[in-house]
Amino acid sequence: MSIGGIILAIVIGLVAGLIARAVIPGKQDLGIVATIVLGLIGSIVGNLLVSLIRDGEVTFDLGGWWASILGAIVVLGIYVAVAGRGRRSVSR
Repeated sequence: MSIGGIILAIVIGLVAGLIARAVIPGKQDLGIVATIVLGLIGSIVGNLLVSLIRDGEVTFDLGGWWASILGAIVVLGIYVAVAGRGRRSVSR
């Protein structure tokens, strides 16, 4: 992957992560690096799901804005559900 591809992946991850954080209600304790990682993981998950639905084959890809955003929303929703459950069980 070239330096331009790496920068593009970071930008896609940041935008997808920010949109996912805006869509999912509640407070997410994520910094900028965690938001980028969320977006990158969401991009991989979203594009993997789209490739399975469209082609029936497993293809890892970072392209596709809509799939990246939807994947980031799914990943953040799972994160909030799991992290929220852990916080509630410790309440006094």
